[in-house]
Amino acid sequence: MNRHSVASMLLIVLLLSACEGPQSTFDTAGVEAERVLSLFWIMLAGAVAIWIVVIGISYYATKATPGQHSEKSGLRLIIWGGCIFPTVVLAGLLFWGLKMMPELRRPADGPTIAVSGERFWWRIAYGVEGDPGVVRNLPQGGIPSANEIWIPVDQRTEILLSSPDVIHSFWVPPLAGKMDAIPGRVNRLILEPTELGVFNGACAEFCGTAHAQMEFRVVVVTNADFEAYVRAQAEPAAVADSPGLDLFMQNGCAACHSVRGTPADGDVGPDLTHLASRRTIAAGLLPATEENIAAFIASPDHLKPGVEMPAFGVLPDGEIARIAKWLGSLE
Repeated sequence: MNRHSVASMLLIVLLLSACEGPQSTFDTAGVEAERVLSLFWIMLAGAVAIWIVVIGISYYATKATPGQHSEKSGLRLIIWGGCIFPTVVLAGLLFWGLKMMPELRRPADGPTIAVSGERFWWRIAYGVEGDPGVVRNLPQGGIPSANEIWIPVDQRTEILLSSPDVIHSFWVPPLAGKMDAIPGRVNRLILEPTELGVFNGACAEFCGTAHAQMEFRVVVVTNADFEAYVRAQAEPAAVADSPGLDLFMQNGCAACHSVRGTPADGDVGPDLTHLASRRTIAAGLLPATEENIAAFIASPDHLKPGVEMPAFGVLPDGEIARIAKWLGSLE
């Protein structure tokens, strides 16, 4: 086996391995993603059929029997192979795609969750009712969270998307197609997962320097676990007086962040009431450990270039560690 064959086989293996994972459109775990994937394969088959016919006619006319065609027979080949056949195939693909729309646009029968894309993280509110407009002003009864969305399996959850700054795009490839979050309006996206698990989502619209690091997680659980999670998120933080809380307040962190159950009520940055219950910090960038929290407090721009949170590296390491330990206890 020569080196070109080996390189080709390695390339094929890499391409196939990319078809699986928590952020793959080919490893589906939701109704819409499954329908879109089936449409992809059907459209690919249609495209291949058109390509074979057009290239086949071209080869037949120019290579197999060159110079043996009258004007009438040549025109017949062009009309049937270049016009009628592609038109019929494309019309069939259009019909198939339109036939999917009613099922995918059925009303939600599950919870409604408001999501606001903000540079460079995701504001989340559970239990919203009606049209919340820009989600930063949470509607009555909205339970705030950030960067991690829990939804029940086998239910149609409605995601209300908006943004207070620039256009973002909400995309969870294994569950559904992408939908833009546009300032001044609310778009609706239905997620209907068919499998339990944790799936990666991302912003799919360039929104600034840290766009590539504006991720989130979608956690699909049973309905009972979802209801228990939302009830827990609605509770204030189990906060005890500690040096970490005092330092958090003294150094101005409360101007941007809210921790329900404490005087911290900022609404510029993510709600941190139950930070330790999330899998990641910094919009999916790092695992939610005390060490990572401390590193992000000290120098957020070093870890996430373009982030709008100021650095607190001027504080003594001991103070940063105490703040991080307190935040890491907020389950």
